[in-house]
Amino acid sequence: MSLLPRTAEEFSSAEYWERFFKKRGEKAFEWYGDYNKLCGVLHKYIKVQDKVLVVGCGNSELSEQMYDVGYKHLTNIDISETVVNHMNQRNAERRPGLTFQQMDATQTPYEEASYQAALDKGTLDAMASEEEGALARNMLTEVARVLSVGGRYVCVTLAQESVIKLAVDRFVQLGWAVRLHCLQEENRSVEDSFALPVFVLVCTKFRQPMPMPILEMCLGEDGAPTRLTQVSDLLSAVREHQAYSVLKKRLRTSTDASSNLSLTLSHTKTGLPRYTLTVQDCPPGAKVPRSNQFAIFIVPQGSETAWLYSSSEGRRQLAASANFRRLVIVAMHRNQEYTDMQDVQSELSPMVMDLAPPGMPANQQVPFLSVGGDLGWREEVSRGVSELSGEYCVENVKGEDGELYRRLVFLSNAALVQSESRLVPSNTVSAASGHKKKSKKKAKPTTAPSTSSTCLSVDSGFLCCAHHEVMVAGLTMLGVGTPQNKDVPVSVLLVGLGGGGLPQFLRDFVPNVTVEVVELDPVVMQVANEWFGFRPDDRLTVTLGDGLERICALEKEGGRLFDVIMFDVDNKDSTVGMSCPPAAFVETSILQKVRSLLTPRGIFTLNLVCRDSVLRKSVLERVSAVFPTIISRKIEGEVNEVLLCSHGENGTSKASTILPSLNQAGKSLQSALYSNRTGPKSSPHIDIAELLKDLKIE
Repeated sequence: MSLLPRTAEEFSSAEYWERFFKKRGEKAFEWYGDYNKLCGVLHKYIKVQDKVLVVGCGNSELSEQMYDVGYKHLTNIDISETVVNHMNQRNAERRPGLTFQQMDATQTPYEEASYQAALDKGTLDAMASEEEGALARNMLTEVARVLSVGGRYVCVTLAQESVIKLAVDRFVQLGWAVRLHCLQEENRSVEDSFALPVFVLVCTKFRQPMPMPILEMCLGEDGAPTRLTQVSDLLSAVREHQAYSVLKKRLRTSTDASSNLSLTLSHTKTGLPRYTLTVQDCPPGAKVPRSNQFAIFIVPQGSETAWLYSSSEGRRQLAASANFRRLVIVAMHRNQEYTDMQDVQSELSPMVMDLAPPGMPANQQVPFLSVGGDLGWREEVSRGVSELSGEYCVENVKGEDGELYRRLVFLSNAALVQSESRLVPSNTVSAASGHKKKSKKKAKPTTAPSTSSTCLSVDSGFLCCAHHEVMVAGLTMLGVGTPQNKDVPVSVLLVGLGGGGLPQFLRDFVPNVTVEVVELDPVVMQVANEWFGFRPDDRLTVTLGDGLERICALEKEGGRLFDVIMFDVDNKDSTVGMSCPPAAFVETSILQKVRSLLTPRGIFTLNLVCRDSVLRKSVLERVSAVFPTIISRKIEGEVNEVLLCSHGENGTSKASTILPSLNQAGKSLQSALYSNRTGPKSSPHIDIAELLKDLKIE
């Protein structure tokens, strides 16, 4: 299988090319390669007997070299009289049939359809910057005029985007077929700070213009053509090859433990992402065995969102543990088939040396590492589209602990698991729903579970998200389960449903609880019902709508108070340094409404995910202005932290007086959760005492 590299780094054409042309200076033709590099593709499209017009020949040796191997019908033209005189003198004796003429390539005296090929090495690149491209367009029009039907314009170019777009647009407009070869770059010295590939643009003239554009990209001189539908797709493919070249140059000349260079390998035919590779170098001064130069680590399917593989700090920790000079961490993509580790290794091996660290011996063995030699297992069970959140998929995966899990992932942010639940055989837990699994083409599992996915159910007693566990543990602040609160009802308002794991746990295990969930997206509720064992009833209800609007409506209506109000809602705006909750949910006016909806003993529980320290400080200041008592609990290995906030109207306004009392209350809550179990045949898998250990007073 062929793989097309796609770097994750942005490739800035304008900035890069400005630096390139300054660096290039007067050495223009050196960057395009000589006959030895170009001969394969030239012989493919230009026959020895063809009559060839060489446009802007300059003092390049290419025409001389082609003449020497049998091309005797070359007409070389250049605008410079000095160059033409020099080239004629240089070849008068050795190549009497090779002539050079001083001529403007935009206006030639040659008859229409008088040439079978036009060869351009760098001339288009030079002319495109003149007169806003008008000069180049005129040259291309003249080339089109003098070429016969079936004739080809063969242009050796560095494919600056504005240049290649100008040429491709022109020939597509004329109805010609367009093919672009990206030639493999030669080994260049490390001093060469530009390692861009050379492209050869081949445009073929048809008798009748093609009704639909024919656009093709080939890797190397003999690579199979990949058909593209739009000029923008071709330009994008060019950028990807150029960016990959820059990335390879960077990797083979330096190491940098602080960077997280990554690229995506896509299937050549389908264009679908297949692997994402992230490069992690060891820090300077690390004691690495001489033989441990380079290794590839294969992340098990379904584990790519784990902290160890998805975060910068986690990858650094993984690399330190592996103890190689450079570790490439490979994640496999959804909706792709992977047979076994050997096949994955065979597929990746041809590209491995592109990513090797500088100075590594060419014959060095590159080990492939994994967790237990296993690719993991993933099965997509459902896919759909939400108008609010975009495309999503529901998948079953096998965790590194050997357990099976079900996940909801929105593909706009595929690295984030929106919701997750543990699966168990249906004979262990009553079936959550009676639907049959939809027919889906699925990846061949390397280690398939012994139980069919149709016989699996969600274990409502297991909370996969650590912040959900802390939110449950926060009920100790209410004294839930203590003797003095026996039979006292607990009312919860939760904004944000997700897969429904948290509200279902509350419903099934917290005594005397009633839960209202507010969810904006009806598709999320449908997915929770169908795939995550969510079962609303008279004690667990869902209000579809905007959480803020619901808060405002409840306050306006009056007469209804809650013991707990929980915010567990994500922020769709990725430009803000706070991914949970949206900023509007922690505005002072909303926080005041939340306070007014709480009972005297009530608590406000907030799942906060904020990477911006300044923004976090601002949020805490606003929350503390409304809720004098704030106890926080950070989630290990994640950005999440849970804030447990009290307005102090029950006489416990000082957090210092609350913390000592929580240990005993935690034991009461633990006992109450185990004894309640009003839901299916399941037990709560939660350790309240452990969750209360790392509470911090803000």
